Amino acid sequence: MNTKFTEQVYNITKRIPKGKISTYGEIAKALNSKAYQAVGHALHKNPYAPIVPCHRVINSNGKIGGFASGTENKIKLLKKEGIKIKNNKIINFKKVVFRF
Repeated sequence: MNTKFTEQVYNITKRIPKGKISTYGEIAKALNSKAYQAVGHALHKNPYAPIVPCHRVINSNGKIGGFASGTENKIKLLKKEGIKIKNNKIINFKKVVFRF
């Protein structure tokens, strides 16, 4: 994977504030790219957590998606930040999504 792209993904992800979420697609769009799967791949290997809050990045359909240390852990982190989740999906997705 392109190291420059990966570092750009981390820099963008750092901008997602506590209590908000964003999507792999939003991050790709912020990088003028359509490579949302590459964004997910970069975040899966994130060595900077929690400084780079990859747990705040979810699927564009509002579903939680994967997480290197497990989906349950991702849900726990998001709930701790005030994100409401039901059936592995964000409640009020449009109100909590962060766009760059």
